[in-house]
Amino acid sequence: MPEISRFYGIVIRMYYDEHNPPHFHARYGDDEGVILIDTPSLAHGSLPRRALNLVLDWAELRRADLLDNWDQMRNGQPFRKVDPLR
Repeated sequence: MPEISRFYGIVIRMYYDEHNPPHFHARYGDDEGVILIDTPSLAHGSLPRRALNLVLDWAELRRADLLDNWDQMRNGQPFRKVDPLR
C-alpha cells in the first residue's frame, strides 16, 4: 500500500484497488483507522484521540489533494505525496 504522507509518527496510505467511498488508512503505532475523505471522519478501526484529531485536521486541509490521489490511484495512475501536517 503506497505511503502518501507521514507526520508526527502517523503514516497515511492508500490502496490502488480500493472500494468507494473515498478514504485512506492512517496508522499510529499498532492502531489503524480508515478515514473518509469527503467529510473527514473515522469510518472504522481506532486511533488514539490525539492522533485521530491530527489526522482529521490534516484531511480537512488536504482534502483536494487526497481526492486527486484517490482518482489517480483508482485509474491505475501514479500517486503524489501529500504535504504533511506541520
